[in-house]
Amino acid sequence: MVDQIPTLSELRTRPVAQQPLYADPAAVDAVLAELRLRPPLVFAGECDELKRRVAEVAAGRSFLLQGGDCAETFGSVTAGDIRGKLRVLLSMAVVLTYAAQVPVLKVGRIAGQYAKPRSKDTETRDGITLPSYRGDAVNGLEFVEAARRPDPHRLIEVYNHSAATLNLLRAFVTGGFADLRAVHTWNRDFVRNSDVEERYEQMTSEIERALAFMVACGVDNESLRTVDFYASHEALLLDYEHALTRIDSRTGTPYDTSAHMVWIGERTRQLDGAHVEFFRHIRNPIGIKIGPSATAEDVVELVERLDPDHEPGRLTIITRMGAGRIRSLLPPIVAAVEATGRKVAWVCDPMHGNTFETSLGYKTRAFSQVVDEVNGFFDVHEQLGTWPGGVHIELTGDDVTECVGGVGELAEADLANRYETACDPRMNRDQSLELAFVVAERLTSGRILRPNPVQEFQPEDF
Repeated sequence: MVDQIPTLSELRTRPVAQQPLYADPAAVDAVLAELRLRPPLVFAGECDELKRRVAEVAAGRSFLLQGGDCAETFGSVTAGDIRGKLRVLLSMAVVLTYAAQVPVLKVGRIAGQYAKPRSKDTETRDGITLPSYRGDAVNGLEFVEAARRPDPHRLIEVYNHSAATLNLLRAFVTGGFADLRAVHTWNRDFVRNSDVEERYEQMTSEIERALAFMVACGVDNESLRTVDFYASHEALLLDYEHALTRIDSRTGTPYDTSAHMVWIGERTRQLDGAHVEFFRHIRNPIGIKIGPSATAEDVVELVERLDPDHEPGRLTIITRMGAGRIRSLLPPIVAAVEATGRKVAWVCDPMHGNTFETSLGYKTRAFSQVVDEVNGFFDVHEQLGTWPGGVHIELTGDDVTECVGGVGELAEADLANRYETACDPRMNRDQSLELAFVVAERLTSGRILRPNPVQEFQPEDF
């Protein structure tokens, strides 16, 4: 176990990708000094509990549902927006829990997802070149010089908006909003008001009868009204993540207290890079995004660097291969990691590998390709006898028109109606719930290696 967190100066001696170039280093230092004095956003004990639950996913006794915005914006931190995303995730979780017959671990891509890696440092429009938008943590979306200039003071706003979001989430999940019966009502309304297939209606009816049976048996207590919910984001901006790292008073070990779980992105997973060096010291449960360029050898080297002690729940590998490549690229990676003796949580991100641009310039994703990658993920794990541990989705609770297809049969011509994302296209509420039913069918197909029985399975695990 590596305990001593390196200094920022030490990290900057390594290759470091996707970091903003600030004009005023003194301003950066002042912002980081202030952040180091702020209270932690999450606590080490919460991170440890999430790690224990990720270990259950890795062991095949739980299923992870992770989702939220591609890139949060400061303007979207409203009660309605936060409530909408949470409602979709809880609705999906009910369907998945019933299908898998194991607890569903609910992790939001929320309360910190304000920075985005970009393929190009600059953007050109009508002959004008400005810095690319890297998320509200760095600069503004408006295509003017003043907005696109990286501003370190935005990191204070990231902290403030993340704190506000976490505060509201904690109130929602303990204050009755997450009541299992109300959540199922949302699903029932979706099925009844949408042109979904009959088998989805049948599953909804089965869940309704199961809930009625629980209530008839006297299961009508706090466990039906509250859920456990965790926050996560890509730890892209090392200045911010380092400033929010705290030493746990119980163990003397460092935790990144910006979120319960953080992950390394596909563009920052260099073995000798600053991100991997930072991640190998923090004690949070961590994720690694793996794209089609990764080899089995690459991934094995990463897991050995980041988890030298084979710690249960330490690693979640989030694959984003693309629908056309997952069935050929994923098997050797899974086999190689499993051969190390580690039990990692395998999670499918079916969004990032399936992005394309329409003739009118809209970035979008086809629901059919998203489903195909999910099915490919399940096919691979069925073939290898390993547990398909979860899905990682970019979604919103709003009726946006950003991804084509799905139950509403959105076409490319519909994208202009409500294309609201600040970065990549998200599935809307109906598409997200439809995907939950698709995943549920794979979990109940009988072809997946069934997990070990779960002890003390409680209603709050829905």
